[in-house]
Amino acid sequence: MSNLDTSISALAERVRQHSETIQTEEAVKTSVVLPFLRALGYDVFNPAEVIPEFTADTPGKRAEKVDYAIQKDGEMLLLIECKGLSTQLNQRHLGQLFRYFSVTKTRFALLTNGQEYQFFTDLDETNRMDERPFFVFDLLNFSPSSISELNKFSRSEFSVDVILAQAERLRYVSAAKRLLHDWFDAPPDELIKLVANEIHSGRVTAQVREVLSKVIVTAMREIVRDRLQTRLSSALEDPSDETLEKEAQIKGRDIETTEEEMEGFLLVKALLRGAVDVERVAIRDAKSYCAILLDDNNRKPLARLHFNGRSKYLGLFDGDQEERVQVTSLDDIIPLQDRLVATAAKYDT
Repeated sequence: MSNLDTSISALAERVRQHSETIQTEEAVKTSVVLPFLRALGYDVFNPAEVIPEFTADTPGKRAEKVDYAIQKDGEMLLLIECKGLSTQLNQRHLGQLFRYFSVTKTRFALLTNGQEYQFFTDLDETNRMDERPFFVFDLLNFSPSSISELNKFSRSEFSVDVILAQAERLRYVSAAKRLLHDWFDAPPDELIKLVANEIHSGRVTAQVREVLSKVIVTAMREIVRDRLQTRLSSALEDPSDETLEKEAQIKGRDIETTEEEMEGFLLVKALLRGAVDVERVAIRDAKSYCAILLDDNNRKPLARLHFNGRSKYLGLFDGDQEERVQVTSLDDIIPLQDRLVATAAKYDT
């Protein structure tokens, strides 16, 4: 377990045990938010690094304050607005952050109630804060992957370019995960109707909808359980790339784009933003690799995601033939941005 994971876990336990006594905004600041920032490596006792009651003149709102601003080496990194623990965070609480975002040089803002941490940037319009967060961290319900994303905001790892390269991917992945998480417990009517059209003949009555709702919940849980069991079995057997390919051919298994491949595609798409119209960047999956193409043209490969075997590789095409570069995580793709851009450029010359 990493130091950040340990510190966050201890802080989560504090919130669970003392939630009734840390309901107010001030209690959240001192008992949760400042320790949270300290876990990320910031010196909360240094007013030049963690600035409380940060003030900047905004049009029509002189001397308005946000709760904290974080600076590093004189560079504004993050604006923070805090609310009480029981506050349901929504757009009503974004006013001050919106105004401050436009008059400071920061690219990131954080809205929190001590349990939920909503991170914002300006993906939709430069220097104007988005209305939706690109990353949400829940102190009482986090995973190793969310700790990894949170670590990008630590003092030692903070890089504007790295975070922005991942931001668009995170925004869609986080939103989809929240939506699907809700569906696991309560499938919406639209989903029930869609499933009914495929598996039920006859009129969809209220009784049928109720039955199908329970069926969908059961089916989704069994899918998760079965996939976990499959991955566990595969890990124990430790198959090679060739074995996986042969098994796929023997079983006649349909091609399936994995979550990791889709995240890789969205990351490559984000890295190419500004160099090429991202609407031209397409994904086309195959059994042994997942291709990322320009104009959905096999003759214009931008990259290949070789993610199906024990070792993972990114195939690059800025030379005369594909070059495979080993990657251990999606973050390893970010330093390869220049090569991806060069590949896209050669097709338009």
